[in-house]
Amino acid sequence: MLAELFSRLAGKPDSTGVTRHSVLGIEVVVFNTRPDIQTDAVIARLERSLSLIERYVPHHFRHLRKDFAYIVVQRFACRGAYFHEQRACLVELTFTVNPDFSDAEVAATILHEAMHARLHALGFPLEMEDRARQERFCRRAEIEFGRLAPNGKRVVERAQWTSDLSDEEVAPVIDPRIAAERIAEVDRAALRKRV
Repeated sequence: MLAELFSRLAGKPDSTGVTRHSVLGIEVVVFNTRPDIQTDAVIARLERSLSLIERYVPHHFRHLRKDFAYIVVQRFACRGAYFHEQRACLVELTFTVNPDFSDAEVAATILHEAMHARLHALGFPLEMEDRARQERFCRRAEIEFGRLAPNGKRVVERAQWTSDLSDEEVAPVIDPRIAAERIAEVDRAALRKRV
């Protein structure tokens, strides 16, 4: 799914819901496959979330502006991901607009991926055996942010909880085929509710 988006970005625009934006000087590409989600709401949430990072942890914001080539918003199997080959931060589409999550929680996801980007930019290896240590590094940045930002309590609690997990649990391996099937099932159910 992500490879498809990256190939579209390299080619000419099409009618699949891909739009480009600039949010606080960061290029954002939205691949909106859900007619029940307004792209304007996605961009507004990203602007509020990035503004929180810029205000409460400006040192991290300066780095993420350099370390990310762009942010992609699309359906995915988890809240966020960092794709080092493209230097792209992915933020999951439905998570981005879900009112059950605060702006601070969306910001923490972006910040978490920015920490992966920072490690990559500094030349740290991306091998699997080092993932748990890197995940905990990213969670520490979330905790720092959550302690400073409004509505950051849930950010701190989640980051602390996941930091305390075993190495295998803090950095699980996701089967992309199973994840894609689950995403498709959820999307079909959401579209059926609209009818």
